[in-house]
Amino acid sequence: MSSTYINEYMLRLKDMMRGPYTLHPSERDEQNIKRGLRNADGTGVLLGVTKIGSVQGYTIQDGERMPAPGHLYYRGISVEDIVESHRKNKTFGFSEVVFLLLVGKLPTETQLKEFETMMAQARQLPKSFVEDMILRAPSPDIMNKLARCVLALYSYDDRPDDLSPENLMRQSIELVARFPSIVANAFAAKRHYYDHDSLFIHNTNPELSVAEDFLRMMRKDNAFTVEEARLLDLMLMIHAEHGGGNNSTYVCRAMSSSRTDTYSAIAGAVGSLKGPLHGGANAKVMQMFRDIQAHVRDPKDEDELTAYLAKILRGSANDGSGKIYGLGHAVYTVSDPRCELLKKYSRAVAEKSGHLDEFELMLRIEKCGIPLITKMKNLDMPICANVDMYSGLIYEFLGIPQALFTPLFAIARVSGWCANRMEEVLTCNRIHRPAYRAAQIHVPYVEMANRT
Repeated sequence: MSSTYINEYMLRLKDMMRGPYTLHPSERDEQNIKRGLRNADGTGVLLGVTKIGSVQGYTIQDGERMPAPGHLYYRGISVEDIVESHRKNKTFGFSEVVFLLLVGKLPTETQLKEFETMMAQARQLPKSFVEDMILRAPSPDIMNKLARCVLALYSYDDRPDDLSPENLMRQSIELVARFPSIVANAFAAKRHYYDHDSLFIHNTNPELSVAEDFLRMMRKDNAFTVEEARLLDLMLMIHAEHGGGNNSTYVCRAMSSSRTDTYSAIAGAVGSLKGPLHGGANAKVMQMFRDIQAHVRDPKDEDELTAYLAKILRGSANDGSGKIYGLGHAVYTVSDPRCELLKKYSRAVAEKSGHLDEFELMLRIEKCGIPLITKMKNLDMPICANVDMYSGLIYEFLGIPQALFTPLFAIARVSGWCANRMEEVLTCNRIHRPAYRAAQIHVPYVEMANRT
């Protein structure tokens, strides 16, 4: 059967699908459907309680949402405080964040050293895994390859379905440790088989921090600076967790509620993060950024920049979506703490890498875009730049290609996924089972001879 015939057949089926796959707005609104699991005021439908992560971007006064500076907490501890401590002491903080999320408390110096040793030893992938699972079946999309590799690790585990706390912790530590190696090797395979570049495979170095080791594995010459590694470490820390309601974490929790294995639940979360509405936002920001660079003659002229941003909002520029990507957030109103940390600590690397002009242009896009959106959209609640506004640009400062943007998000967030999975399995005993109301019932069966 030819591909032409298959395509034509699918187009005919597409025409038949128009009615069955169309829901009139009244069919949703009249039944008070919580689309996207959101209430009418934009807040999320409350599905549970968690001790792992907390996101605060507003307060409730007399039943109304009131804007407030944003805060992000890991196990009740401010992420800003964690980051500031490690920047002050010039230490790498991601492994401490992983311990905090998985174990539930800050480690002592002895506990952290033991944990880092355990994590470093767990980085090594199983024997022949790179050759059999990555190089023999490369993928043009690294998130696709990551999900497949996570599922494959089930076969290398002697106790894949054991739900005891100690086994869940072992699996979690191994997955967090192995994600950077999987991503780096999947990227090497993509670069070789799809981009027709030389194949470079670098083994992990247990003496290095996660950020240092990833930069070393990713780069052909293994070279990186301490400033680059610390900036990547910051990126990992601020992306590690964001509350139980974000899409990938909720997918992980929903799957875990069925008592499926760890590898299936984490692969499901990877699949969720792969979606452009979740993990691909910073790539959208960078595409818009390049479009602005191409069409704004003087990037320092705020009037010219504002005029072009207005065209973007009207849907007559960039991709026609009518969105200035990177501005606005579902929870944060006055500020996104992750974004504020990135702006504070990325300027030095931007300057050293020759990207200072681009960094300052992004600052101007934020400065001009926020009041413009507020005015043109008639908003009564303030908006702020979110973490995606700057994360893609910072990856470019580090020489990290766009193909790795979302996989790096996964490298950080897998620690949060695993913590949420353990909390779901160990504290909840009911499978997630939301309801869907039928919009089409009592349709008569028609005999074959009478169908049209």
